Amino acid sequence: MHTTHHYILTWQCPDTSGVLAKVSQSLFEHGAFITETAQYSDPYSETFFSRIAFDDRSLTVPIAEIRDAIDILAKQLNMKYQLRDRSNFPNIAIAVSKYDHCLVSLLTKWKSGALPVNIVAVISNHLDCQDLVQWHGVDFYHLPITKENKPAQEAALLSLLESTNTDLLVLARYMQILSDELCQKLQGKAINIHHSFLPSFKGARPYHQAHARGVKVIGATAHYVTADLDEGPIIVQEVKPINHTFTIEQMVHLGHDLEATALSHAVKLHAEQRICVNGDKTVILS
Repeated sequence: MHTTHHYILTWQCPDTSGVLAKVSQSLFEHGAFITETAQYSDPYSETFFSRIAFDDRSLTVPIAEIRDAIDILAKQLNMKYQLRDRSNFPNIAIAVSKYDHCLVSLLTKWKSGALPVNIVAVISNHLDCQDLVQWHGVDFYHLPITKENKPAQEAALLSLLESTNTDLLVLARYMQILSDELCQKLQGKAINIHHSFLPSFKGARPYHQAHARGVKVIGATAHYVTADLDEGPIIVQEVKPINHTFTIEQMVHLGHDLEATALSHAVKLHAEQRICVNGDKTVILS
C-alpha cells in the first residue's frame, strides 16, 4: 500500500507577473497534488512570498526531480526557497534560565504532538530546570555563565547546536544577552520571547516599566534574534487588557501565560515554514 508523503515549499522572489503560475505549473507538470496555498505580494518591497503544500499521490517523477525543477526556476526568478518533507520535523534546542513557564509549554505541546518539532536539547545557565527536562526524556546541558567565561560558553553552545544538528534555537526566557557574533551566526535560526509588547518597554524589567506608565494592555512578543536587542523581526504578539488595579505581581503572572502562548505559536509557525523574513518584518503565510 502506498504511503502518502506530504511536502512544504516556501519561497520568495522579486515580484513580477506570472511567478506563482510558473511555480504552480512546474508542480502540476510533475504530478504534485497541491493541498494548500498561501501567498502575499508586498507592494513596498516588491517581493512575492508563497507557501505551497502538496503530496505525492499522483507524482509522475521522484521528488528529487521536483527539487531539480525548482532549482532551475530559482535561478530564473532569483528565488529563495525551502522544500521539505513535512514528516522531517526540524530539530530545536531550547535555552532557559530559571523561569520554566515557556519551557513547560514547549515540552507539553511537543509531547502531545501539537508542536511539529524534535526537541534535541535543553541548555541552561542554571540547574533549576534539569529534573523537569530529564523527566521528559530530553538531554539537559548545563553551561553556567560568568563575565569571564561567556565567550567560551557561547562557543560551547554553538558547538552543541552543531553536534545535535539543531535547526532552531529557542530562547525560552534565557536571561543572557547573546553576543553580536553569535546573533549573526544564528540569523533566522533563533527565536526569543520578550515579556513586553515590543517595541515598547525593551530591555530589563518591562512589567515594572509598564506599570509605571499605567498601560491598559500588557503583552508578549516572539521575534527572531538579531544583534539589536529586542528589535528583531516580530513573529507573534499576544496581549491582554488590564487596568489601574493590577499590581506588578499580577501583571507578571498574567504575562507568563502570554509569553508561553506567544513563544509556542511562533515556534509552530517556524516549524511549519509559514514565516518569511521581509526586511525588519515578517510575512506569516497561514
